[in-house]
Amino acid sequence: MGNEGRGTIFRIKGSKYMLYLPVGVVDDSMFPFKCDKSMCVRVRFKPGNDKIIIEKWEENEKQEG
Repeated sequence: MGNEGRGTIFRIKGSKYMLYLPVGVVDDSMFPFKCDKSMCVRVRFKPGNDKIIIEKWEENEKQEG
């Protein structure tokens, strides 16, 4: 297992995108999320930076934008 792998972002069904995370990364015991099926996450970035931030979406949060 490991904390790094190659993922993919691809477009599906018109205006939706899917982010693929390698199973070796997600199944690692140190991966920060425990996800059996699917889960909501917050995705954000800072303009001019080539990194994205993915955080667990808390159920009581409201969607922005």
